[in-house]
Amino acid sequence: MWTVLILLIVVAFDMSALVKYITRFTEESFACLIAIIFIVEAFDKLADIGIKIAPMNVNPDVPISNNCSCFQNSSLAVANSNNETACNLINGTLKGDGCNPPSYKDNVFLMSILLFLGTFTISMALKMFRAGTCFPTIVRQITSDFAVFIAIIVMSGIDAAVGLDTPKLTVPTKFQPTDPSKRDWVINPISSKNPWWLYIAACLPAMLASILVFLDQQITSVIVNRKENKLVKGGGYHLDMLVVAVLIGLCSLFGLPWYVAATVSALAHIMSLKRESECNAPGERPVFLGVRGLSVLLTSILKIIPMPVLYGVFLYMGVVALSGMQVSIL
Repeated sequence: MWTVLILLIVVAFDMSALVKYITRFTEESFACLIAIIFIVEAFDKLADIGIKIAPMNVNPDVPISNNCSCFQNSSLAVANSNNETACNLINGTLKGDGCNPPSYKDNVFLMSILLFLGTFTISMALKMFRAGTCFPTIVRQITSDFAVFIAIIVMSGIDAAVGLDTPKLTVPTKFQPTDPSKRDWVINPISSKNPWWLYIAACLPAMLASILVFLDQQITSVIVNRKENKLVKGGGYHLDMLVVAVLIGLCSLFGLPWYVAATVSALAHIMSLKRESECNAPGERPVFLGVRGLSVLLTSILKIIPMPVLYGVFLYMGVVALSGMQVSIL
């Protein structure tokens, strides 16, 4: 709520006009930082699969212990038994380093790596297909425009054909709180569990959050509204910030993620919707004309997409965002 108040003050006092001092160097530096975060997070999430979801057996030569016995009242009841159901029938307890053997899934992690790299490779190859010489221009443009979509379909199909239990994106079937037993739909901002001084002290982290939201929103807007993008709609920095402030308040009350512009995603959308001239002369490069107004919705099939495929898309978005920056040339 403090963040909402601070952002409303920014809008009321016309502080969004400060974006005129944002230079190309600031834009590129901020976008480069976000792109690097995308790349690092993609590899980090992939590593989490091998650590938490599908761990690998790094010491295959070491045998797994089967030392597990059922004890009843501190005395041995059944030796070398890891049958938890039978042990519970006699009110016993399983003890031993072999009672909870690790569940190694080396094939799942290896498949996740292949899906990750395959998605990135196909996306990059189809994106560069636009500049090739094979097939008519319209075919190359359409293929390049739907590069990510094609990569997701292909790698998701391969994953389904192989049939391994790779981690999938969790999509809720109902619109409800994550844990209805712990909270209601609306979160009370004034709770009796918190001391009174906490409501005042919360303004300090809110100032940092407001600065982050302001920079992320406005720098992304400046990058998107560059003259070279040839957008028809003009920039509405004050109105955009007002909408963001209102949405942050509503999302906070309902326990939803905050709404703010995302630099890498916005650049990816601009690049995927660009229109170029159809040239027939050999060696002539297409001319950027502007962007289209519609995009493809994939919400209904997200639950069948493996998480490594999405991580590959994140890596692709980060690399493509870096390649489109002037600072990357340095």
